[in-house]
Amino acid sequence: MIDNRDGQAYLDAVLEKIRQRILSINESLLEGQKEIDDMHEYYWQNYTEMDEYGYENFDNQQALLHQINANQEQLILKHRFRKMLDSPFFGRVDFCYEGDEEPEIFYIGIGNFAEKTGALPLIYDWRSPVSGLFYDYDKGPASYQAPMGELSGEITAKWQYKIRRGKMIYAFESDTKIDDEILKAELGSHGEVQLKNIIRTIQKEQNAIIRNTSDKILVIQGAAGSGKTSVALHRIAYLLYHDRKHLKSSNILILSPNGVFSDYISHILPELGEENIQEMSFDLFAYRQLKGTAADCEDRCDQIERNLLSETEDPVALEKQSQRFITHMEGFLLRLEDELMDFTPVEYKNVTMTETEMLDLFYNKFGEIPLLSRMDAVADTFIDEVETLKNKDLPEEEKQELIERFRQMYDTRDFYVLYNRFLEEEGLPLLPDLPPEERKLAYEDVYPILYLKYRLQKRQGRQDIKHLVVDEMQDYSRLQYLILKQMFSCRMTILGDRAQTMADEKQDSLTFLPKIFGKDIRRIVMNKSYRNTVEISSYANALTGVDDVELFDRHGKPVTEQNFASLDQALDAVVQELRLDPELVAATSDEDVPASENSACPDEQSADNAPAFETAAVILRTAAEAEQAYEILREKLSARGFDVKNALSLLHRDSTTFRKGLTVTTFYLAKGLEFDQVFSIFPSKDQRPLVRQARYIAATRALHELYAYEIQD
Repeated sequence: MIDNRDGQAYLDAVLEKIRQRILSINESLLEGQKEIDDMHEYYWQNYTEMDEYGYENFDNQQALLHQINANQEQLILKHRFRKMLDSPFFGRVDFCYEGDEEPEIFYIGIGNFAEKTGALPLIYDWRSPVSGLFYDYDKGPASYQAPMGELSGEITAKWQYKIRRGKMIYAFESDTKIDDEILKAELGSHGEVQLKNIIRTIQKEQNAIIRNTSDKILVIQGAAGSGKTSVALHRIAYLLYHDRKHLKSSNILILSPNGVFSDYISHILPELGEENIQEMSFDLFAYRQLKGTAADCEDRCDQIERNLLSETEDPVALEKQSQRFITHMEGFLLRLEDELMDFTPVEYKNVTMTETEMLDLFYNKFGEIPLLSRMDAVADTFIDEVETLKNKDLPEEEKQELIERFRQMYDTRDFYVLYNRFLEEEGLPLLPDLPPEERKLAYEDVYPILYLKYRLQKRQGRQDIKHLVVDEMQDYSRLQYLILKQMFSCRMTILGDRAQTMADEKQDSLTFLPKIFGKDIRRIVMNKSYRNTVEISSYANALTGVDDVELFDRHGKPVTEQNFASLDQALDAVVQELRLDPELVAATSDEDVPASENSACPDEQSADNAPAFETAAVILRTAAEAEQAYEILREKLSARGFDVKNALSLLHRDSTTFRKGLTVTTFYLAKGLEFDQVFSIFPSKDQRPLVRQARYIAATRALHELYAYEIQD
């Protein structure tokens, strides 16, 4: 019998039992593989003599499939248990049920663990109903919703643990607000490169969001560093756990800023016991939808670069994102009902559809079908009539020929051409008159054309997607949300921070989202910032006038502000201040300069007890500036024995992976990421609103140290 009152003793016993389960699974896998091999052997020896109706063959195939699936399930279990060897549990709650004298003790971890399938768990999954006691209550009266109904009682004790590589780092009995102390320790530790896994330190407010299953559309407005993305991902893990029959990882799509961000967050859900889910940027999604209309499309990065290189934002681009533009487009769509059509009778094999019959079908029977898909329905009706009268099915090539005849009654079916007609009506500059293979859409034209497509053509809804996560909601226009509403009828989690908008001025999506999604929407504000130190948060908030954020009480080094005559001089300062873990960045070549000449060397760190970091970033304004800084740093750091091949990276729009070490990038690609050290470098003369936003975004990426550098030239 395990002593479950002593955390250390319980850890030792549970680790041993996990190892035993893994050994047992290994034996089961060997036996299962032998079964599979025997089945294959039996089949090849006997398939010529199997019964003529195939019953024996079918039975063998089913048995083989059953054994393969059983082996796959065992492999998944083994993978989860091996992860649990690192940290089997992180919490404990002692709960005395009503009428009982002694409390029952529940240990909580990232997944369930029992000695054998069906046995009482030794560790309970953090998403299970009983784990709500740990997150939602302090000592005293409490209850949770079990399958048989609500169970009430009293929490007599709560414990929190940190276990790493199977070793107990700390353990203490918790009361109110102890989460903040653990969170402070977690955030204060160096070497965590991905978004923080918060299951050990979930606050009551965060837990309420994570366990929300009632609201169809949950909108989280969170300050920089409030943990909103991590909370959203934990919510997905919770929903997957509680609706296993209807919701799988393949039913979830995350629309994230870029490929690097997708890689950055991809380590969280597997750690929570779930497989990776689908992730892509909305721009990539739009590009795929517009193939055939144009050869290429700009993305958000292109537009930002254009805005940065011009003195003012293009007023035409702003107009194309306005509510007035959308309203006028709706009027244009209504007029197309008549202007786009030229009806003529169709005759085929002595069967005729008159213009009157066609008009009735087009405007009455099929009036609800989108305009450019409506003639296909009329054509199908005519084909059915021909096949009925001739009492035979038409060949596919004849059907297609008839459909094309009906489609020719449209003046045009080219969305690009239709969009140009609308622009002409609005008195706006036209897009170049080019064939599809030569067209490249500016970013401000991508979504208006996509909106035209969805309004005019029957769309293939993403029925496979049952939950959509939209990150960085402040960077989506009203038009983009209208498109999302048409494409996805599923549940959504939408999150962002209005202070981190890429536009010149802050955009609060909450002002128009309720008008688009209606009463299904639930709004939640997370205004406590956990990521940055007080010094960094205070500095960043002052840049844009943010004054409604509650700062988490974690202090660190004051922000360093310096002016330099050139980028080269600023990067000299970066090299001097950079303090990455020597094991991470030291080159191994015989020609390398001794480590003592590197500012990140062990000797210098031990001299001033400065911490060694795993991640640092140099964040600049434009892609060209980032490329220039990367080349300069590569030369400077190579001379100091820095492993530039593996520990220095340029993060650009085509990057797909996030690496430890020193990252050089732009502010707009750094969004959503976090680094131990950040060096923000901007031209001092550029004080435009967009660049002020850029400085804010760069500053809020810093976990521990921020260096704000300004260049005079």
